[in-house]
Amino acid sequence: MPQSTNTQPVGFGERLVAAGQVRGRLCVGIDPHPYLLQQWGLEDTVDGLRRFSEACVEAFADTAALVKPQVAFYERFGSQGFAVLEDTLQYLREAGCLTVADAKRGDIGSTMAGYADAWLGESSPLRADAVTVSPYLGVAALQPVFALAAKTGRGVFVLAATSNPEAVQLQNFRDDSHTVAQHVVDTCAAVNSEYTASSAQDEGANQHPVGDIGVVVGATLDTPPDLSQLNGPVLLPGVGAQGATAADVAKITQTAPQLGFPNVSRAILNAGPQVADLQKAVQETSREYFDGGLV
Repeated sequence: MPQSTNTQPVGFGERLVAAGQVRGRLCVGIDPHPYLLQQWGLEDTVDGLRRFSEACVEAFADTAALVKPQVAFYERFGSQGFAVLEDTLQYLREAGCLTVADAKRGDIGSTMAGYADAWLGESSPLRADAVTVSPYLGVAALQPVFALAAKTGRGVFVLAATSNPEAVQLQNFRDDSHTVAQHVVDTCAAVNSEYTASSAQDEGANQHPVGDIGVVVGATLDTPPDLSQLNGPVLLPGVGAQGATAADVAKITQTAPQLGFPNVSRAILNAGPQVADLQKAVQETSREYFDGGLV
């Protein structure tokens, strides 16, 4: 990973691009869904959750550029589930693997600041390298998480145009010439521009840094938002089990392919529970989506 020579930590965007160059641009999900626990021969209990997570850590920590635990599947077990999530994030962190907590938090004021501190704060046991957030109380309401990400060198993925069909009517609602999704992307682009301009003034800093504020854009979408001005990472769900292809990913991220990270979960997790089989699935998926010029 690149080392910073200035007073600011190397940002998440820069670290993610560097990881993608080494491991391939793939985000692998840890989704301990009840049906997967059963499929793996595990009980739908905290012990089953822990064993599932430990196998995923062993399989993905040195093969995936980004690993995304789905918080809901831990939260349903209460404090014991959160303890497993804390351990999972810690093990991945110690292995040098970048993580994004798929928490989809969104609120205002001090409450949003509390969520930011929970997932990005230096002293939080739940801290990840990035967190997913919802902008539908207003993108500006996310300022506390943007500010903490900038301070700590961590990242944020804002839900812009998601892959679920229920979101289309809201996210494609058009005001004048822009959809709601495009407004989210454009606002995130402005935040990236502000923070990267500030960091580029530091001595020794990259003069064209990648922003730390990314967006989530479904790879299955027929009319995705324009990402050409974002200058931040793009998380692309819908690849694999939901049917999106490498060509779909390439089309959406054509202006900056190095910033696009397809998210694959079920298509890989279905290969479990053996660690070697999971690792093979990551490697095969990476080849399927990134060979032939996509990396």
